[in-house]
This record gives sequence, C-alpha cells and structure tokens, in this order.
Amino acid sequence: MELTKRLLFLDDIRYPIEVYHYTKQDIFLRGDWHIVRNYKQFINRILENGLPDMISFDHDLADVHHLQQDSQQFVEKTGYDCAKWLVEYCMDNGTDLPQFYSHSMNPVGKENIESLLRNFKKL
Repeated sequence: MELTKRLLFLDDIRYPIEVYHYTKQDIFLRGDWHIVRNYKQFINRILENGLPDMISFDHDLADVHHLQQDSQQFVEKTGYDCAKWLVEYCMDNGTDLPQFYSHSMNPVGKENIESLLRNFKKL
C-alpha cells in the first residue's frame, strides 16, 4: 500500500514551488509532484498511471492548440478541458474524483474548474 500521496500538477510554465509563493499552500512545498504541461500529457499520465490522490489545475495552457473540427481556428485546450475529461473518466470508470485545487491566476478559469469539479463531487 502506497503511503505517500501521488500528486499531479497541471501547468504550462510554473512549478509547484512558484505556486506556493502566491497560494501559501504547504502542499506546494513537496518535491514529489508529477508535472504535466498540457492536455495530452494530463490524459496520458492518468491513463498510464491511474488517478492521482490530488490534482492541482492551471487554467491557461497556452502551448497546446487543436484544430477545431468545424472551422479553421486553432482552439487552446485549457485546464477546464482537462477537468471535463477527468469528470468523464471518473464517470466511465465508476471512480471518485481525486482531491483537487486550482492554482490558476485566471479568476474566471479557476472558478469554472472548481465549480465543475465541486458540482460533480456532489453527485
């Protein structure tokens, strides 16, 4: 049985220690975070290793763009897209949502992620 928490940190540029400086959340001082930088890495990490004990989300993931099917626009996949995928994954696999936090500096994006996950957790 694993005694330490498995921690997943989603952010395109920052590291957990940087997030500690503005959140003052001690968990970001831990050195055992696994960092993923984009939507694809987020999904692959969970598919390959299962759900972590906790996920910290950033909203704006500027380095990954996907071609939207019905237009020629490139649409950025965000932390919110990762959170939506996570909800679907938990529903499809009959598992509980891991603990979560949004360290995003985008207040609207942060609230959207936390609201989606809180509402799913209530179900």
